[in-house]
Amino acid sequence: MYGLNDSIALLAVFFTFYVLYSVVTLLLDRRKAKALGCQPVHVQKNRLPLGWDLLQRFKAADAAGTLPEDMATLFRETGHRTFRASMLGSTFVNTVEPKNIQALLATQFRDFGLGDLRRRTFFPMLGNGIFTADGKYWEHSRAMIRPQFVRDQISNLEMEEIHVQELLQHLSAGADGWTGPINLTPLFFRLTLDSATEFLFGTSVYSQRQQATADDDDQFEWKDLATSFDIGTKILGERSQLFEFYWLHNPKIFRDSIKEVHRFADFCVQNALQRFHDSKQAPTVSSTSKQKYTFLDELVKVTQEPIELRSQLLNMLLAGRDTTASLLSWTFWLLARHPAVFNKLRMDIIDSFGPYERTDRMSFSSLKSCTYLQHVLNEVLRLYPAVPMNSRRAAKDTTLPVGGGKDGMSPIFVKKGEEVGYYVCVMHRMKEFWGPDADEFNPDRWASRKHSWEYLPFNGGPRICPGQQFALTEAGYVVVRLLQRFDQMRLEDGFSAPPAHRLGLTDAPEDYTIYLHEMK
Repeated sequence: MYGLNDSIALLAVFFTFYVLYSVVTLLLDRRKAKALGCQPVHVQKNRLPLGWDLLQRFKAADAAGTLPEDMATLFRETGHRTFRASMLGSTFVNTVEPKNIQALLATQFRDFGLGDLRRRTFFPMLGNGIFTADGKYWEHSRAMIRPQFVRDQISNLEMEEIHVQELLQHLSAGADGWTGPINLTPLFFRLTLDSATEFLFGTSVYSQRQQATADDDDQFEWKDLATSFDIGTKILGERSQLFEFYWLHNPKIFRDSIKEVHRFADFCVQNALQRFHDSKQAPTVSSTSKQKYTFLDELVKVTQEPIELRSQLLNMLLAGRDTTASLLSWTFWLLARHPAVFNKLRMDIIDSFGPYERTDRMSFSSLKSCTYLQHVLNEVLRLYPAVPMNSRRAAKDTTLPVGGGKDGMSPIFVKKGEEVGYYVCVMHRMKEFWGPDADEFNPDRWASRKHSWEYLPFNGGPRICPGQQFALTEAGYVVVRLLQRFDQMRLEDGFSAPPAHRLGLTDAPEDYTIYLHEMK
């Protein structure tokens, strides 16, 4: 009969085997590190088993909306730009060193990937797409998507103007010229959802409208997509914080939101596939007739696999919608807090583009050539990058160029499967790179600055964001139109302190209230 003594003996055997395995693995890793010329990296010691103290610290900071600031504090406490930590049984490297980040994203690109954990964490909503895939499938995804972001396709400002006019319906001024208190963040997220769905899917959800459209072709309440997408991306962010235990966080509201998001995407995909098949049978359209560009219609020419089309579209919707909305939300809070910058930018906009009644001077080129506007957007992205922290996993035993030894200048060993987190939000505010005013909003710093790997608002290397220019063009256009319309802006009392970070897969500010004064 199997008794207690047998159980204890079996546990002892397993424990002994685990200890021996760990010791042998450690010795082998040290031998590999020595052969590669690596030195030990600083190890952040935990006070509680399994790094429970570190986990609780991150959880508390996230709940308070101060996680980016707390990460900066943690790096200052360690006194190192690169260190190793452990949590929930996993070890990982943390770095804010530009040379290491350059290695991760560019010079040692094939040594690191997103890793299967990220794919599994995001798969229920996003499927296999350009932002979740590695290897050959990522190369396939990039080959499909990059050609769609050429200049002619991302500069349709007439389409953007339609959605800006929808936004302005929510910004009406009273007899004194001032609007009532306005919370811009949710409005910007709806604006960018409307424009992104039209550009990507060919069908805008018009989420800014108070009621669903009366179009008979709208079979679903598209206005509900905004809420469903927000819930889905928020929970994806929460799942990613659980590492290998992501699967424990799968609430019904998450599953229901995914169903709504997929239903909209599938509807658009089926319509696009039908258009594609009809075009094969219909007479060729005259080359002189200008057709509306739709990202989905172009993808259908490459693949007709419905699930792949849905996954790629949702990956791009996440990037095209949330990053731009976050950028706009932080931009207007900073402009409201810095009236001198607001006034300088507004004067530059009026000089470059004319008053609100005029849109004829605006183009992709003229927006990009508006120097101070670009400086403002650069500075906002420095202080509040849309993706403040990211990571890669080692695809094989490899190294990072610096961080080892007493002086931190020697290479460090990174074991296959180990995660390396890099924190753009910390690096963007380091005085070593940006000077004593690194925490200050100063767009003028960009007048004479050329940046390298210490500035990464859209990632870098082969996986640099393909929609970077799309996001900057849309954000620039919205800023111009609002500053043409409004000549003053002020924060409501109590909102001068930086708002808390609303971290999901991107970083947006928690709600803040401003007043706008309409130019007469």
